[in-house]
Amino acid sequence: HNDLPWQLLKRFNNQLLLPESNLTVLNGTHTNIPKLLSGHVGGQFWSVYVPCDTQDKDAVKRTLEQIDVVHRMCELYPDTFVCVVDSAGIEQAFHDKKVASLIGVEGGHSIDSSLGVLRTFYRLGVRYMTLTHSCSTPCPALATVPVQGVGAGAVGAGCPRLCPAPCAHCALRASTQTVLQEMNRLGMIVDLAHVSVKTMKDALAFSRAPVIFSHSSAYSVCAHRRNVPDDVLRSVVRGARACRRARGRAAPGSAPLPSAGSCAGSPGHAGLRWRRMPTGLEDVSTYPALVAELLARGWSEAEVRAALAGNLLRVFKKVE
Repeated sequence: HNDLPWQLLKRFNNQLLLPESNLTVLNGTHTNIPKLLSGHVGGQFWSVYVPCDTQDKDAVKRTLEQIDVVHRMCELYPDTFVCVVDSAGIEQAFHDKKVASLIGVEGGHSIDSSLGVLRTFYRLGVRYMTLTHSCSTPCPALATVPVQGVGAGAVGAGCPRLCPAPCAHCALRASTQTVLQEMNRLGMIVDLAHVSVKTMKDALAFSRAPVIFSHSSAYSVCAHRRNVPDDVLRSVVRGARACRRARGRAAPGSAPLPSAGSCAGSPGHAGLRWRRMPTGLEDVSTYPALVAELLARGWSEAEVRAALAGNLLRVFKKVE
């Protein structure tokens, strides 16, 4: 996903008509219109993230405001952006040489435990939701809140906020199963980034539709608590049910980029994303350099096309 809407909130309080917030000249961000065009970017899931301190307060209102930002971007810059809600819309945007603009909710706290809110978000164009962000919700358990000495499915008092390995004990709760069932029915993609390992496994077993990890990598490659263990990656491939979107952290000429796809056992389940900006991959304009590097490292053109768009489109169509 792309966090530009969050930057527009932080920097300009969502005042999109200010001269300095004009996306054709916006400075100090990884994304603006010239950079998107230089990077040949054909589509983005714009994140409508709101922080966890809005939980049980004004999370729904704040998320609606961020959804509004995405729609206003499409209205203000119709020659660049087109808001779409399905895989056919993405493909049409590719054909029209516009940036297909989709909406992703980053954190289940945004729906305030309401299926009605979830359905309303869907009607407004939301097409994926990350089950949790940096706070546990009445639905999924967070990857950074492991339960020690407590039965699976409960989040006990005194759980450490951080842990060196993904949480293996926090289970998928009944309320989360209800949310997943409704997301499957609607055709909204389930995103398992941030969740505990037990929640990953439970969700993979429960969901009738494919899921994604929108911004995770392989734990065996990068031992970060938010990353995905190899056994989960292998189960993703065995079931052919999910799209792995790998986090590329390496600059051209440095450590191997395709490791997450290799770990999962199939480049047909991998994607590419980077968060820390290494030399040569400073912003969205640098996608051509990344593509060139992957080709130089032996990826076939078909594998690169799949990682850039094909894998996600395949999953999206199955979810639909």
